[in-house]
Amino acid sequence: MAIEIKMPALSPTMEEGTIAKWLVKAGDKVASGDLLAEIETDKATMEFEAIDEGTVGEIRVAEGTENVKVGTVIATIVEEGEEAGAAPAPRAEAPEPAPAAAPTPPAEKSEEKKEEPKMAQAEAKPQPAPAGAAAPAPSVSHGDARVKVSPLARRLAANDGIDLSVVKGSGPGGRIVKADLAGAPKGGAAPAPAASASKAATPAPAPTASSPTDYPTPHEVVKLSGMRKTIARRLTESKQTVPHIYLTVDVRLDALVKLRMELNDALSSRGVKLSVNDMLVKALGIALVQVPECNVQFQGDTMLKFSRADISVAVSIPGGLITPIVTSVDTKSLSDISVEMKDLAARAKEGKLQPSEYQGGTASLSNMGMMGITQFDAVINPPQAMILAVSAGEKRPWVFPGDVLGVATAMYVTGSFDHRAIDGADGARLMGVFKGLVEKPLGLVA
Repeated sequence: MAIEIKMPALSPTMEEGTIAKWLVKAGDKVASGDLLAEIETDKATMEFEAIDEGTVGEIRVAEGTENVKVGTVIATIVEEGEEAGAAPAPRAEAPEPAPAAAPTPPAEKSEEKKEEPKMAQAEAKPQPAPAGAAAPAPSVSHGDARVKVSPLARRLAANDGIDLSVVKGSGPGGRIVKADLAGAPKGGAAPAPAASASKAATPAPAPTASSPTDYPTPHEVVKLSGMRKTIARRLTESKQTVPHIYLTVDVRLDALVKLRMELNDALSSRGVKLSVNDMLVKALGIALVQVPECNVQFQGDTMLKFSRADISVAVSIPGGLITPIVTSVDTKSLSDISVEMKDLAARAKEGKLQPSEYQGGTASLSNMGMMGITQFDAVINPPQAMILAVSAGEKRPWVFPGDVLGVATAMYVTGSFDHRAIDGADGARLMGVFKGLVEKPLGLVA
């Protein structure tokens, strides 16, 4: 009996995914633990392993199919003695097949399918011409071969006596579709008196684009990945629903840079090399534990107060951004944080993180200093209540104790706080503790 392979839930919140790549084909023998496919979720591309052994019988969801619901049968495995399918099935059993496979734009095609039966009935019975209409006005009657119109829109225009030469199409390539006929003058009436013909001939300002084809500049249409859609949705939600408060401090880096050099010299025999970012992650973890009022999460009528600091560190990857989590930062050594962070960042760029490694976190840190950014404000990553934005260290004039003017390496650090959960005074305390730990970094190794 064939065993059904269903779209797995690769994370607690996953509802659908994309079959990014099949690693097997019909007829291949597989054993438990063999890789079957790569599945793209809203955060990463993950490998999907076989649980049972047998022969791949049928591929039911084609490679590249998007929005496949969790639980959908995507393939079958047959046991020894049963016949395997000869080739992948071309169909996808996702509830809604991808519309991009149709040569006609989906919205327009569905319109025509719904309206054709009604139109057929209407055409079967002679209809009187609308009052004041001289004759039906399909696009071809105007001698303008460049007018593009869908069959459904042409029939509707003919019934209503709409002059298609004055209708602007919103479909691909300027094609006129049913929606474009709404509001168009009916009965063959001219849209403007003859006296204003010269004005009509003058090119009007470009309208707001309703589709990518409205842009005259050469371009390509890039489809959003699941990750990019999630980023857009979550960050829009954050800015619309979370009241951000921004607090900035100026931090000297000289002592931390010096300590880093000494530690790296001592750790070289172990193959460990600390980065400035590793030390800043540690500083934020300690600061959150010392100021627990900021190590929280807003939950509507309640608030979560965390007893440890799990820091989500922003990592740029092809096509988006992901935030792998270093857990228990406040109790881990700098060398442990460094090794763990390098592993997480490498696997994040390969799309190999497990959901538990990027979901959660009590606060975030985003460092754009390596890109030369001197100051920025980061958007809070819900449901977290704060994120630290770290900018580039740079040489600048500095007044030292005793009013001595000199040169220091310093950077701006800005904390974004959810004002529903964190008061400004508490946020300021956190920024002060963080600044103190960076400027006197022995506290990071004590």
